Amino acid sequence: MIGITDLIAGIFKPAADLVDKLHTSDDERLKAKGHLLDVQAAAMQRVFDYETEMIKGQQAIVSSEAKSEHFIVAAWRPITMLTFLILAVGDSLGLLATPLRDEAWALLQLGLGGYVVGRSGEKIAKVMKG
Repeated sequence: MIGITDLIAGIFKPAADLVDKLHTSDDERLKAKGHLLDVQAAAMQRVFDYETEMIKGQQAIVSSEAKSEHFIVAAWRPITMLTFLILAVGDSLGLLATPLRDEAWALLQLGLGGYVVGRSGEKIAKVMKG
């Protein structure tokens, strides 16, 4: 899986290579390459800002669900993760009738990652608020 920073760098690499091949002075090439790096850094910053806002939104959803007065709304994530944990342990010990498919493992990784990030964000928010 390609990372976003690799993707952005890959987009700008052909332009950087082109700048290296320009028939101009070293100073002009360095200025052009510097400008290109500035544009690349700005693009990366916008992506990171977007990702930060996405994580904040996800954290807000998890936090509001955890604070809900309704049991199902507050407990569905922990129940789901405990179910996946039981399945993962059962699969690892060979206790399941059929092994978990790769998609189930991917879902488990995604769910666990989102759950941990959400719960960590919730705890950090409490510390910062208090």
